[in-house]
Amino acid sequence: MNNQYTAPQSWLPIRCLLTLGVLLTSAGAIAQNDSSTCGDLRIGSDYRTSSRQALELVERYHFTPEVETLIRGKQSTFVGVDLSYTLGAFPNHHRALMSMMLLGQKLKTHQPPRAEYSVECYFQRALRFRPDDTTVRMMYASFLSSQARATEASHELAQVSKVAGNNAFIYYNLGQIYFDLKDYDKALENAHKAYGYGLTLTGLRDRLTRAGHWRAADVAASSPAIGSTAGTRAQ
Repeated sequence: MNNQYTAPQSWLPIRCLLTLGVLLTSAGAIAQNDSSTCGDLRIGSDYRTSSRQALELVERYHFTPEVETLIRGKQSTFVGVDLSYTLGAFPNHHRALMSMMLLGQKLKTHQPPRAEYSVECYFQRALRFRPDDTTVRMMYASFLSSQARATEASHELAQVSKVAGNNAFIYYNLGQIYFDLKDYDKALENAHKAYGYGLTLTGLRDRLTRAGHWRAADVAASSPAIGSTAGTRAQ
């Protein structure tokens, strides 16, 4: 039987997330547990800047395709063992964080078996390690959304929005997460920005259309509810 577990289709594929390359320069507060709960960060390398050779030394033995897709562990029957090792070496390893989050969702637990910390701790450790990693921050916001913690998720999204610039992928993902939060005005605003900057993916627009919240940019700009979109570019 195939035990592969995949992310919800509404998400932009992780490979697209990894192309963002935008640094978060704001020093906004990071929600985090005490280090006694989530552990100290004495060692670790930045996933974004580490060499391919350094990554392969860990991924070859602990982050295999079977581990990433939650089929089986490499060094143990428990996938959590290998994901924990990977995130110990690279606290902001985007794909390993995604797998850890999906493992928690699959098993319906805050801390997967043999994982050293809770799923949320791994996000908080990553942000404590590299507060400028916008990919991690958006993933954390999506995690918070799945936990019905809308206020905290919106705070993380606001931090990302400040440095989005003209990056269409960021706006697209912001829109997807705002949609999950049922903040349809913000989802629409970010959809207009993403499409205005040339993104051709239709998933976000399709979701808004099915929910009855899609409006063309010129119509949305005249609406009192989201008049702030007036400065965005039409698709």
